[in-house]
Amino acid sequence: MAARNRTLRTPAERAWSLALWAVCALVFVFLLAPILAIMPLSFSSGQFLTYPIPGFSLRWYAEFFTSDKWLGGLKNSMIVGVASTLLATALGTLASLGLVRARFRGKGLLMGLLISPMIVPLVITAVGFYFFFSPLGLTASYTGLILAHTALAAPFVVVTVTATLQGFDMNLARAAASLGAGPSTTFFKVILPLIAPGVASGALFAFATSFDEVVVVLFVAGPEQRTLPREMFSGIRENISPTITAAATILILFSVALLVALELLRRRNARMRGAA
Repeated sequence: MAARNRTLRTPAERAWSLALWAVCALVFVFLLAPILAIMPLSFSSGQFLTYPIPGFSLRWYAEFFTSDKWLGGLKNSMIVGVASTLLATALGTLASLGLVRARFRGKGLLMGLLISPMIVPLVITAVGFYFFFSPLGLTASYTGLILAHTALAAPFVVVTVTATLQGFDMNLARAAASLGAGPSTTFFKVILPLIAPGVASGALFAFATSFDEVVVVLFVAGPEQRTLPREMFSGIRENISPTITAAATILILFSVALLVALELLRRRNARMRGAA
């Protein structure tokens, strides 16, 4: 049927379709051009970021993986990212369950407050964290940075898990309760296995949000909590080294891996919904 519809299209429709594909391809190239320009520079043998590349070398990757500064930033990013992801996933999943199952006035307002960190400009949020954490002694500490990143990452978990729960049949939870299962047993044995792809997708979004964040780090973190994006930001301001391009390439590959994982989880979620 699809092949028949394509053969029945008029020349004007075919021309419009080709023009639309061409525009989409140009937009795609425009968005990817900065990334494609950075990655070859990470293999340059020169001391400066210039084209044409004088030669190819892995020296900047070697410097990245042997430098205490860069490895320290990567370590801090992993510590903060993993801790904030665990907290954001737990809190966001519980909030989503409450929002989907409960019926009360002001539910939309509460949902708006929960996802407000996604909407409010990040600089304003960072300043708010600084003034809130300063009297509590949480600035320049891992605890304060993890809590701040948790607040930024939790909305992504709430949105993702809430969307997953929209297709969840709550009669399964009621059936488990009628058979004597407690709330915790029902959640871990019935609900969580079915919404696991959505929870995992939210966790990946939360980790990516924390791992790439730099504005809040500038306000809240101290010298001991300098993350990888913070080191890259400082390097761009103070001394542009080709090592930054190696770090950027690693982050790009990491982001691509996350996107592939999200797509696999999306397909698995779609299969599970179809089976249900």
